[in-house]
Amino acid sequence: MTIPNQTLTAIGGIQVGHATDMTARTGCTVILCPDGATAGVDVRGAAPGTRETESIRPGRLIQKAHAVLLTGGSAFGLDAAGGVVQFLEEKDIGFPAGSVRVPIVPAAVIFDLHVGDAFVRPDKQMGYQTCLNATSEPVAMGIIGAGTGATVGKAHGVIPSEGGVGSACRHLNNGLTVAALLVVNALGNVVHPSTGEIVAGGKIDDNFVDITERILDLSVVPGTNTTIGVVATNAVLSIAEATRVAEMAHDGIARAIRPSHTMFDGDTLFTLATGDHTCSNLNTIGILAAEVVSEAIVNAVTS
Repeated sequence: MTIPNQTLTAIGGIQVGHATDMTARTGCTVILCPDGATAGVDVRGAAPGTRETESIRPGRLIQKAHAVLLTGGSAFGLDAAGGVVQFLEEKDIGFPAGSVRVPIVPAAVIFDLHVGDAFVRPDKQMGYQTCLNATSEPVAMGIIGAGTGATVGKAHGVIPSEGGVGSACRHLNNGLTVAALLVVNALGNVVHPSTGEIVAGGKIDDNFVDITERILDLSVVPGTNTTIGVVATNAVLSIAEATRVAEMAHDGIARAIRPSHTMFDGDTLFTLATGDHTCSNLNTIGILAAEVVSEAIVNAVTS
């Protein structure tokens, strides 16, 4: 029996590519949707690094994105989005603007400068290479792409665990599919959503430490975190509905990362809706979005 794709690329029309620098411990992950997908975004963390999030909010002219870039390198890594834009422009993909097409490429970054070489960051060339590597095959997970330098569970005197890239998917019998891809670089620990058991996080003497208690003791490490990702569905959504799905999907971060959405995290989720399936129940999509987000987070640190 053929096992169905249980990652983000199970959504038709979506490809995922990674570019990885294991020496500098950084990289990029791109989600390509060349035909365009209705996009939404919700930023919950207080320290985000993003690009073109305003252009895909309800009430704006732009309704669709052609790619989403997730990258390391903190704010410096946003340069890699230029390579994705170049790749799409060369293929005549983008928002029609007279004689040219302008690719819409929202992006978000994680802070990985304390791992590897802080002065080597994703750039335009790496962003372009990420697109060349894109495929519709099941998403490669773990220490790869934008998750190469990711870590989880950070406080003074604590050794963090490695984070990474994770993906998960749910298929309903009626044909609806909802999937997620997350880059996990959280301040908090990753816990199993059902049991609360820590599966990755900060350690002292090989024992996990409660990061929440450390924060209450004011021993947190500031400015080195963020969980970012994409939720995709084959449903037909308006841009307002896509935004609502992104908002509901953040419940998945809260279930799997403790604590989450702190002043030192830049937690950001995008939604992409390809519009191949009619589903009138937005609650169903949002609930599934939160489920696959939490599953993807666990997959990121256990792959």
